[in-house]
Amino acid sequence: MKGSKHTPAQIIEKLRLAEIELANGATLTQVTAKLGVTEKTYYRWRSQYGGMKAEEARRLKELEIENARLKRLVADLSLDVHVMKEVAKKVSSAEHGGGGW
Repeated sequence: MKGSKHTPAQIIEKLRLAEIELANGATLTQVTAKLGVTEKTYYRWRSQYGGMKAEEARRLKELEIENARLKRLVADLSLDVHVMKEVAKKVSSAEHGGGGW
């Protein structure tokens, strides 16, 4: 079951609050319950966003989106090249004896 989406800025703020609570003696279970996330989510967020500022996280997200777009573009172009090679191969074989006159 997928929970609510958090923006990078919200995640960073929740991580800051968690660090404060943990420093004040709260357990991780108490902190994650207060934040409304699982321990697994907390650790994932901490590994991904730990030590980041909101602006850095926003830029990271922009770069991830751009990277995905570029990967799709490369895949599309690779497919186009493959199709063109196949067409060229068929045309070449038809010109060099494939016709059977």
